[in-house]
Amino acid sequence: MMEITEQLIEKIAIALHGKTELQVGNNIINFKTPYKRISIYDAIKENSGIDVSELDEEGLREVCKKLSIDVPPTIGKGKLIDEIFSATSEHTYIQPTFIIDYPVEMSPLTKKHRNKNGLVERFELMVNGKEIANAYSELNDPIDQRERFEEQVKLMERGDDEAMFIDYDFLRALEYGMPPTSGIGIGIDRLVMLMTNQASIQDVLLFPQMRPEKMEE
Repeated sequence: MMEITEQLIEKIAIALHGKTELQVGNNIINFKTPYKRISIYDAIKENSGIDVSELDEEGLREVCKKLSIDVPPTIGKGKLIDEIFSATSEHTYIQPTFIIDYPVEMSPLTKKHRNKNGLVERFELMVNGKEIANAYSELNDPIDQRERFEEQVKLMERGDDEAMFIDYDFLRALEYGMPPTSGIGIGIDRLVMLMTNQASIQDVLLFPQMRPEKMEE
């Protein structure tokens, strides 16, 4: 999936501009494959000097405090790692970079990594300091999925308004069986912004009615 994604984006750049190096704001971005790959834990360590891979929730909160990252008491380990990554690392990846090997707590619908305990098979593509694509192997084990939902309910009870509820219909469907599946979501508006060197998303929206009306003075 990563190879398909990078090849697709490289081909778009060449089709539009005849080259892979494009001016995006003040940066020159090279969309030529292959793209860098780095785990989210290594990305945080590379940019903050802190290894969070073995920390529990209390330890992660101490890191947030040390880095002056304001986090609510309602969120759990997964979102704490996400907040640390967002604050320390996301904006640093200007050239196309795949962030891989996310912790299981960050991805309740994602299949566990087949080789690495505690991680899942997921990646996000960062370009110019922003997420462009998100992809993962779909979790198709009903027992594992029920346990993930139950963990989400615990977070909901703590006050996390983004936590998931238990989807019993989905669990029942998984019990009947789902083949190995994966999917990807690409932010088309952000991709168009990159390819056309536009700083504002308003300038690339396809539907004019979604743009705010400008009144003549």
